[in-house]
Amino acid sequence: MEFDRFYRFAELSAALQQAAAKRPGLVALESAGKSHEGRDIWVVTLTNGATGPAAEKPGFWVAGNVHATELSASTACLYLIDRLVRGYGSDPDITRLLDTRVLYVCPRISPDGAEWALEEPPRPIRSSTRPYPFPHDEQEGLVQQDIDGDGRLLMMRVADPNGAWKPHPAEPRLMIRRDPIETGGNYYRILPEGRIEKYDGIQIPIAAPREGLDLNRNYPAGWRREHLQLGAGPFPTSEPEIRAVVEFVTRHPNITGGIDFHTYSGVLLRPFSDRPDTDMPAEDLWVYQAIGAKGSEITGYPAISIHHEFRYHPKEVITGGFDWLFTDLGAFMWAVEIWSPQRQAGIAEYKYIDWFRDHPVEDDLKLLAWSDEALDGKGYIDWYPVEHPELGPVELGGWDAFHAFRNPPPQFLESEVAKFPDWIVWHALISPRLELFRAKVRKLGTDLWRIEFVVHNTGWLPSYVSKTALAHKITRGIEAEIGLAPGCTLTSGHLRVTGPEAEGRAHLKSLIGFGRQPHGTSDRVGFEWTVRGPEGAEIALTARHDRAGTVRATARLEA
Repeated sequence: MEFDRFYRFAELSAALQQAAAKRPGLVALESAGKSHEGRDIWVVTLTNGATGPAAEKPGFWVAGNVHATELSASTACLYLIDRLVRGYGSDPDITRLLDTRVLYVCPRISPDGAEWALEEPPRPIRSSTRPYPFPHDEQEGLVQQDIDGDGRLLMMRVADPNGAWKPHPAEPRLMIRRDPIETGGNYYRILPEGRIEKYDGIQIPIAAPREGLDLNRNYPAGWRREHLQLGAGPFPTSEPEIRAVVEFVTRHPNITGGIDFHTYSGVLLRPFSDRPDTDMPAEDLWVYQAIGAKGSEITGYPAISIHHEFRYHPKEVITGGFDWLFTDLGAFMWAVEIWSPQRQAGIAEYKYIDWFRDHPVEDDLKLLAWSDEALDGKGYIDWYPVEHPELGPVELGGWDAFHAFRNPPPQFLESEVAKFPDWIVWHALISPRLELFRAKVRKLGTDLWRIEFVVHNTGWLPSYVSKTALAHKITRGIEAEIGLAPGCTLTSGHLRVTGPEAEGRAHLKSLIGFGRQPHGTSDRVGFEWTVRGPEGAEIALTARHDRAGTVRATARLEA
């Protein structure tokens, strides 16, 4: 695979099919469903089939490109797949991961929207190509499109004495705000590049998008109707792309966590999106902080709360997103916003969303200098004249947001997505995992035997994964089953029994702490049966947990 460009759907499909064909014991490919336009929503399963079925191992979900133009999210998924396949057998962590766990990777949740974004000229939309909320073709106002056919979507600069913008006195390419009481200068109105449908010669409203869905508002968690949450769809999982993801995840109860790739801001985002941290179980918050600290150490990205530090407006919250994985299912999820041009330009300290509302003009000058040097001037385009079909003479220019902001430029793409696989491997390896602790047989009398079967959780997280999952009763305790050989009978116990959950090491207190130190050996769970049968008979023992995996052992009836 190549990681310095974006793949059209046919190329993406071929690359995934080739990966599965080359390593059939390690990689499997399936379609989770069809998009609005009928494209496959591919999911790649990565695990060593020789060490057991995927369904019997703890799982981890990785996905991207739910938003149409956020194509580097797909690249991050493809890079992860390639890294895991190449690293198996040589990288000890990757080898252990694929021997003991399973990853499910969905590179492109919105294949229709991504295809539009990659067309020439591009057709930018938020997510799905389905018309919403109204199924009509007519739009009124400014509709973003490439009016001069150069394959870019820039800004339009229209001379207007009442305009809010003016050229920077030392750098005339850069537009800065006009002082509130300033008069007597050359002022401009700045608009997106596009046509003005049904122009009356006076008003230039920005047209509502005909394809107004935001698939990352269509998940069940906190879903709200259109008047409260734009783009949410008519009901939760109404859109086939999100229904496919939700159905896949719920069909795979072994999933213990997940990463949803987006762009841009260069941050690792965690729940809640609509509530403060004080509403989260303290133990879950501590786990999130530990995972985030490791993520920041590996990637260099800050780990922050959506609600506290990534809100589009201080009076608004986001709901209906993929934090559903945590809020409803109690599996630790993160939304990763790939790429920060600000950091590339040397702007180290900035408030992610607030920066786009207002920031020092010095930041713009730094970004412009970075574009000139690192992007050969392709990020920020000097203003040039164009005859607009409705407005007459205008100028196009400013930031090529798709090239510089929305995704890393090609020369930065691979190095940026390469930041994440090590953290994902670490994150997946902290999942709970059942292993055999002891299978013991003790003779009680003639043909009478006591069988002891003990498993333990060797993962860092508890078998239930989070206190949220425990409160929501998402999982049940460890289930044990005994399989009797011919000629054997069970004299005490049940063929199948459900025991308690198994703790991990995540909630241990400091040795310097005070008071009660919890857990002890609560990572171990034991089962006992009494069996009557001939010496030498073999008894099959199985312990399973939806999230912690399956353990099988054999007990031979012998003294």
